[in-house]
Amino acid sequence: MHERKSRVLLAAAGALLFSMGAARAETVNITVVNGHAPVFLWVKHLTETFIPTVNKELEGSGITIKWSEQYGGSLAKVGGELETLEEGLAEVGAVPTIFEADKLPLHNVSYVTPFTTGDAGIVLKVLDEMHRTTPALTTMWNKYNLEYLGGGFVLDDYQMLTTYPVAKVADMNGHKLNTPGPTINWLKGTGAVGVGGNLSEYYNNIKTGVVEGTVTFPTAAAPGKFVEVAPHITKVGFGAQYAGSLVANKKWYDAQPDALKKALKKAAAAYSAAYNASLLQRIDGAYVTMTAAGGKVAELPAAERAKWAKALPPIAKTWAQEWDGKGVPASAVLSAYMDAVRAAGGKPLRDWDKD
Repeated sequence: MHERKSRVLLAAAGALLFSMGAARAETVNITVVNGHAPVFLWVKHLTETFIPTVNKELEGSGITIKWSEQYGGSLAKVGGELETLEEGLAEVGAVPTIFEADKLPLHNVSYVTPFTTGDAGIVLKVLDEMHRTTPALTTMWNKYNLEYLGGGFVLDDYQMLTTYPVAKVADMNGHKLNTPGPTINWLKGTGAVGVGGNLSEYYNNIKTGVVEGTVTFPTAAAPGKFVEVAPHITKVGFGAQYAGSLVANKKWYDAQPDALKKALKKAAAAYSAAYNASLLQRIDGAYVTMTAAGGKVAELPAAERAKWAKALPPIAKTWAQEWDGKGVPASAVLSAYMDAVRAAGGKPLRDWDKD
């Protein structure tokens, strides 16, 4: 009788443990969003690095992810990622901060400081660290119901592709160029006219004569085949730029188990490292690809670069004062950014925090 009772108790305990294990097992639906196509690195590494890393980190946790990848405008258009995530239409996304200059002004500090550094690694390191040391950066994400996961992505040194040759600043006078977001300020004082646009629009805009070129970065210009319509590649050296971050819908994120939260943040760090490594490998290849397609590469002389930087109005100071007046610590962020870039070995052609 005692033996039978023991067997019943053991069976009951086993059933309880099984039911507890079953309760811990969970499938979580996660939609990942970005408006650009997978040909671009920041999208490519969502598939190749971020998602596999999350899956690996969750092994043995009882949590399984059912992924839905929505890229190339299938859920959010370019520049619409923040709103899509804020509203809970997707759980995780790569948000290009360049298109959120009004909502995320502090994250655009590199775009108001051209000619600062062409080293993408420096820009990435500085802004990632500033997310940890400057609360205003993460607070700004939280304002839009977003959780900063990390995974910053940067863009290589911006140059120009035009339908006409550029040997000096004066050659810009009277020409129209597509420029993304705040880069329109980089043309002030040159006589050129900036026309807002994004990577999905540049080729057709140049081909149809809406503009005569674009200010962009080689690793996007090459796969975009922009050289077919704008064969003159001028190395101006506007600088590498911080372009965005991986974020999650905060309300959703806060409700997730700790194991998933940790996996998302670890995967974001892995994404950022893999993205940057791929970017560095692609830069030289981008020029090879463009020249093979008929592109003509020319480097703007150092004197002309210095002249260009000096000709620009004090765009960073103006930007900082405007946002300071709205209660956003832009001047403090500007100073911290420039100090960190200089400390990391960057050699700005203009000290934007002082001029």
